[in-house]
Amino acid sequence: MFNIVLYQPEIPPNTGNIIRLCANTGCRLHLVEPLGFDLNDKKLRRAGLDYHEWADVKTHPDLASACRRAGNMYAISTRGTRPYTDARLQAGDTLVFGPETRGLPGSYLDSLEQDSILRIPMLKCSRSLNLSNAVAVLVYEGLRQNNFADESAKTG
Repeated sequence: MFNIVLYQPEIPPNTGNIIRLCANTGCRLHLVEPLGFDLNDKKLRRAGLDYHEWADVKTHPDLASACRRAGNMYAISTRGTRPYTDARLQAGDTLVFGPETRGLPGSYLDSLEQDSILRIPMLKCSRSLNLSNAVAVLVYEGLRQNNFADESAKTG
């Protein structure tokens, strides 16, 4: 379905939850090193339960190698001005998320077209959503836009 890229994720339970989300939706997860934890971390395993075996998870040494995919690429950032609902998400698209404490690097965001930087609307006084919640919002919006085209996503 979609490629989910986590740039230098820091919190094991968030990544574990995203592994579980990917296993249940058919998305592929790409983790950009350095990770703020070991992939065998107990908290990561607990959050992902036994879904690791059903998730397609790859690690990459840098953002460029993680983003070499077919389809459109979107960065999700509080610096974006385009609401995520305005993007027409399609199978094969890549959704890039930054680490929990600092978001995507400004230099990376500055290299993108403004239309490819999406924002999840929030109250003005808010900093950001939890990473695993933000990923779920985008994945399920993409599935909705595609009428839940993947048969496996229709059950459950």
